[in-house]
Amino acid sequence: MPESHDPVPVTDWPAFGLAGPDKRERILAELRRLTRHHRDACPPYRAIVDKLGFPTDTLDTLEDVPFLPVRLFKRHRLLSVPDGDVVKTMTSSGTSGQSRSQIVLDKTTSALQVKVLSRIMAEVIGPKRLPMLVIDGRATVADRYRFSARTAGILGFSMFGRDVAYALNDDMTLNREGTRAFLDKHAGQDILVFGFTFIVWRHLIRALEEAGESLPLEGGILIHGGGWKQLLAQAVAPDAFRARVAGVTGMTRVHNYYGMVEQTGSIFMECGEGRLHASAWSEIVIRDPGTFAPLPPGESGLVQLLSVLPHSYPGHSLLSEDVGHILGRDDCPCGRAGTTLRIEGRLEHAEIRGCSDTYPP
Repeated sequence: MPESHDPVPVTDWPAFGLAGPDKRERILAELRRLTRHHRDACPPYRAIVDKLGFPTDTLDTLEDVPFLPVRLFKRHRLLSVPDGDVVKTMTSSGTSGQSRSQIVLDKTTSALQVKVLSRIMAEVIGPKRLPMLVIDGRATVADRYRFSARTAGILGFSMFGRDVAYALNDDMTLNREGTRAFLDKHAGQDILVFGFTFIVWRHLIRALEEAGESLPLEGGILIHGGGWKQLLAQAVAPDAFRARVAGVTGMTRVHNYYGMVEQTGSIFMECGEGRLHASAWSEIVIRDPGTFAPLPPGESGLVQLLSVLPHSYPGHSLLSEDVGHILGRDDCPCGRAGTTLRIEGRLEHAEIRGCSDTYPP
């Protein structure tokens, strides 16, 4: 594992228990170390930060950490480890004709991603693996050697499930018989339900509504993500989405998450108050789209994502094409510490790139 300046290994940090200066000091120490590591090990990264004039020797605040535009990974294969150490390559989502990011992982980074995602998920579903229903087709995970964002998402979250079943046929129609048999088998139990937002909407919720049917999923915990763009185009707001989910499945525990393949594992999970939370291993900075100056809480701008996990590639500080704002810090009514945020959408003219946004309906 990467060494930490903190006497407590990063994977032992409390998932949502670090607050104020303590969190900023811990995460800044890790980001300083990662910036030095990537500058030494990845010549293209060094060339970029040097040409742009980013200071890398003295990083006094999180806002000082050099960032790369996330789109850069669509054009260049960046790695900070020997090619022989790469054990997995993940690709971002993209529609036909769009370039895709290539994210290379070594054993260290892959293990960190798994451990951190496990800690975050335990906050939502508890410590035990639950029977799992995936709102997708089994064919989506057929190729385990070249991971798309959608494949990686399903396989990553499947680690927290058991007796995994797929609710959709390979043609994306609802497998009613198989799904009901799975629910009968696990009647009375909590069930982990996972899917990408638009796929859940179109192929589960709308399919049930159009058929005048429902499913007994009162014990379900729905984790969904991958973008709202297509839903917003249909005037389906997050609150309406949750209401419609409850209407045909009975599920009331519904959690959206925000993340990207370029920082797998460092997801921002929605709490019961409807806020996305940065975990102990992540932080965000909001920047003015014109000047890139950091903005205060409440002001909207481009979301810069900071993560202590990327070791094999320089993805520890990325400027996304998403627009959002900070809601607060250490003040969420749910009781979890850390920064909370709201994602408002995509920068105008940016590519549609969410996992479910790029699925052709």
